[in-house]
Amino acid sequence: MAYSHLSDIYRPGFGLLTDLYELTMAAGYYNERIHERRAVFHLFYRTPPFDGHFALAAGLPLAIDLIENYRFSVDDVQYLGRLKSGDGSALFREPFLNYLQRMRWTGDLDAIPEGEIVLPHEPILRIEGPLIQVQLLETALLTVMNFSTLIATKAARIKAAAGDDPVLEFGLRRAQGIDGGLTASRSAYLGGCDATSNVWAGRYYGIPVKGTHAHSWVMVFPDELTAFEAYADALPANCIFLVDTYDTVEGTRNAIRVGQQLRERGHEMNGIRLDSGDLGALSIEARQLLDEAGFPDADIVASDSLDEYAITKLKAEGARINVWGIGTRLATGHDQAALGGVYKLSAIQDAEGHWETKVKASETAEKSSNPGILGVRRFTENGRPTGSQLFNELDGEPSNEVMQHGQRHVLSGTPENILRPVFRDGKKVCEVPDLSSSRATAQKNWQHWSTLDWSQYHYGISPNLQAEKRTLLNQKS
Repeated sequence: MAYSHLSDIYRPGFGLLTDLYELTMAAGYYNERIHERRAVFHLFYRTPPFDGHFALAAGLPLAIDLIENYRFSVDDVQYLGRLKSGDGSALFREPFLNYLQRMRWTGDLDAIPEGEIVLPHEPILRIEGPLIQVQLLETALLTVMNFSTLIATKAARIKAAAGDDPVLEFGLRRAQGIDGGLTASRSAYLGGCDATSNVWAGRYYGIPVKGTHAHSWVMVFPDELTAFEAYADALPANCIFLVDTYDTVEGTRNAIRVGQQLRERGHEMNGIRLDSGDLGALSIEARQLLDEAGFPDADIVASDSLDEYAITKLKAEGARINVWGIGTRLATGHDQAALGGVYKLSAIQDAEGHWETKVKASETAEKSSNPGILGVRRFTENGRPTGSQLFNELDGEPSNEVMQHGQRHVLSGTPENILRPVFRDGKKVCEVPDLSSSRATAQKNWQHWSTLDWSQYHYGISPNLQAEKRTLLNQKS
């Protein structure tokens, strides 16, 4: 049985999964008696990862479980009660701590479904509820959404480069800690990887697990041939031999010798793995040796610091690799350390319950946030994306126009609001697809979006939203 919840893996509660300033702000809201005013935050990113045009939304089931189990235990509250201010007094007052212990999620959440494409500034999550609740969730939600989306996007890029070849995620040993490895394996599978070496992820997320052996296996035995024979005795139906411990070509010949022994016993060698050297040239030579020896179906698996760029280059060189093991450069995001997603307040109710829209000003235009309760409309024509619009739902139904780089464009096609209700008044109102279903959705969407002519695709904010944003920014200047 596979599980898919954070609460199946970690002790539920999650209240302390936060930065201290979230709690000091929450204490301030409580002190000012504004903590239960309704507010709206949006979680989004500004710059597409890996110099691309878009990202693959990932991590929503983790965020849902986190919200459902977000609370402060007695032990949590006692710990917070022991924290001190600069003068040695208690950092948090007892009434506030008692409030935290009783607090349960009562807000709303709307989200772009996992496996969907998300563009810059489009909210991946829209969180609405009592100010203290939606503020306290900031760090935890960014933690699960940023990394998941980054790695799913990287995996989709790698899978696109590999084409029909299987891609295996091998990154646990280089991942950013235990949960970094677990989340990376889940996100990589969502993004298109076919299996993982991470047995923990296989156990909890139902991901197929694959693995061979290490150089240490070969080094334990007197020689390479003996090592391969011993491995074949132990696991006769799972023989992919790592052939580069000493000499890759001779290692391939030894694998063939043991493959012939396996065949005599009614088994078939699965293949070989290359982990160093000129992978392109070595794969061509190994393929010739395998074919001549009667093993045309034996796989050639490659590892060794691979990513989408290396795969593309090797394929262009005529490499005969047909299975790709991707480790460090996938599980860590490698060429981009973080997604850079942010969590910004965009609206809050006043004492009478009227909405006040908010904007973060910045000397860098890219960092100015958008005000209101934001919706995202995606336009399609004959099943193809044609445009996307960010608008303020407080303004009612928008026109089909967007402002992009100072120019007005009219979007064609049929619009659909892609933010979906997840929670209403603290209760989950949707069914969350399993990981395999979201993976299929992700692969379909990636194929559609990766072939877009971006000179013809327009996305931006509605004219009304732009006018409102300009007015608010002028008020701040």
